[in-house]
Amino acid sequence: MQKNRKISIISNSCSYSIHFFDSFAPQIFIMVHETNQQFEHIISVCLDIFDKKMKDYGAAWRILRPSSMTDQILIKAQRIRNLETKGFSKIDEGIRSEYIGIVNYATMALIQMEMGVAATPEMPCDKATELYLKHIHAAKQLMDNKNHDYDEAWRSMRISSMTDLILMKIYRTKQIEDNKGETLLSEGVDANYMDMINYAVFALIKMEYGEKQIIV
Repeated sequence: MQKNRKISIISNSCSYSIHFFDSFAPQIFIMVHETNQQFEHIISVCLDIFDKKMKDYGAAWRILRPSSMTDQILIKAQRIRNLETKGFSKIDEGIRSEYIGIVNYATMALIQMEMGVAATPEMPCDKATELYLKHIHAAKQLMDNKNHDYDEAWRSMRISSMTDLILMKIYRTKQIEDNKGETLLSEGVDANYMDMINYAVFALIKMEYGEKQIIV
């Protein structure tokens, strides 16, 4: 039986509530509990940046087609891979900010898929936040389902592998977009965006909390 667990995310001067549905049985590892808490913390950080940029720039992103969002995510993922390979950056933005950008652009792309591309950059901040949390909720449910089947296998992965998987998901998405959204067997664009969100969150969790695993 699923539990309905309500959390509050505080961003700037506003607070938002979201319901996450988790299937917790007494025998499930504490590590799953920890993953949910860490996921929620990382999303609160990403949401705070999303809200601040909404206040600075408005909803300018509403004019972007999903394919343009995909290209923006590609640029960020390629820069992460370049920094991982070269080991240093010449501008004052590190890998962490790029992963946050991937979470936010992938979420905005899901909003664009739902709402359609706007002719003018108009959307109230509270509406944008509501839609943001809706799609993050869907991504988290996907993460919960995969964690159930794979037993937190992502914790054994290197961050560089997560970068590569994000890039693979981007190229899959670009191919589907070039095929006008048609697929013969594969999952759709929305599932690929959700995977990008989750891999980016996993990378941010590893960067912030390290490699420690808790198993009972």
